[in-house]
Parts: sequence; structure tokens; C-alpha cells
Amino acid sequence: MVTIKCASDIEKMREAGKIAANALQVCGSKLRSGMTTKDVDKIIHDEITKHGAKPSFLGYGGFPGSACVSVNDEVIHGIPSSQKRIQEGDIVSVDVGAFYKGFHSDTCYTFAVGEIPDNAKALLKITEESLYQGIEAAVVGARLGDIGSTVEQYCRKHGYGVVKDFCGHGIGRELHEEPEVPNHGRAGHGMRIVEGMTFCIEPMINEKGDGVHILPNGWTVLTNSGSLSAHFEHEILITANGPVILTKL
Repeated sequence: MVTIKCASDIEKMREAGKIAANALQVCGSKLRSGMTTKDVDKIIHDEITKHGAKPSFLGYGGFPGSACVSVNDEVIHGIPSSQKRIQEGDIVSVDVGAFYKGFHSDTCYTFAVGEIPDNAKALLKITEESLYQGIEAAVVGARLGDIGSTVEQYCRKHGYGVVKDFCGHGIGRELHEEPEVPNHGRAGHGMRIVEGMTFCIEPMINEKGDGVHILPNGWTVLTNSGSLSAHFEHEILITANGPVILTKL
């Protein structure tokens, strides 16, 4: 069931969103070659908890980290590790959520570590642009298929693969609520978008091919092609005046 949020719900979700956005911003300012993905996780954990919130991901379904830290060909759900060291030229997706006053937030950004190759720069640029195009399509009266179609067409036009096995989602008192928000689809199809809905749009875009697989750890998703993957995410609120990003400082 899709939950429509009231004014008091939305205010709490704004606060949770700002906590997650701040943690992501601080992480980006500190991210350096030589750090481990566990170091990244600690930055996120400390920033979220110091504002009185709890990391939404920690313990969720048994996940052992406060953030998903996915490097290069890791699409999503990278488990933080003291053995995995980040290198110059890597791209690192950091996916975070904060639970505050009974509500969750969820956001992701793919960071460049130092100077990255031109192909990686292009992938990050197009993936982030596709997120904002998807957000622009999320207006009252449109359908969820309009969002997915917008993201998919924009990325396909640039020759990239679109991950279909995972998608965006509703959010609120639960981290994952209805509806599902795919990054592919047919315009004019799917659930009608109405005022008061809150959901996450999160393009997961591969340099080559749509295919992905999950490692034996049961979490980490990699591209089948071994190519790079980028992931950007914002949580939005649907209003009569257009979508509002809740995970933005």
C-alpha cells in the first residue's frame, strides 16, 4: 500500500533527509585514495549518529554496515571492509540512509577519487543527469512509467546499460515501501503519481550491458560485463507545485 504523507510526516522526513545528505557531503569531502571502504562507512556512521539519528542500513536484513560502499564495477550493496582499499582513479558509490523521529531517508552519490578516466567522467555525468530528468518527470498526474522511461531513454541514447533487476522505492516509516520505481518502462503506464507521495529515484547505470549478478555474500551486486557502474539517488516529495528533493542540503 502506498502511504500519503501528512504535513507533520513530511517535516520529519525533511529532517531525516538533511541528516543523510549532510553525511554524504562530509564523506565526499574526506574521501581519499588509500582509505578503506570501512573508513568510508565510519565517516557515514559518525555523521548520522552525531545528529541523533540511526543509520537506516545498519542491520537491515542483516546488512553489516552503515553505508553501502560500491567501487567501480560494483553496482550496489558493497559491504564495507577494512581489506578493500580505494585507489586513485576509482569511482565509489556511497549509499546512505538515516532513521530519525520515526522516518527514514535514503540517498546515494557516486564520487570520483582523484583524477578519473574520461569514460568514467562521462558515465557519472550522464547517470546524474538521468536522475534529475527522472525527478522532473515525477509530477502530479504523471505515471511511474514516465519516470522509468525518461531515465532509460536518456541513458540508452548515450549507449549505456540500465540495471533492471533493482529499482527505486517508496519510503517513509519503512525504508522500502510501495511503490517500486524502476529505471525503465513505458511512458503513460504504471501507477498514477499523486500529491503527498514520497519515493526514491535511483538510476543504476552500467557502462556496458544491463546484466548484473550478486556475489556469494548475498549482497554485493556487480556488472556482468566487468564494466563501471554509477548510482545516484534522491528521495522526493510530490507536491502540486512539482517534485521536492528531501535529500538535499
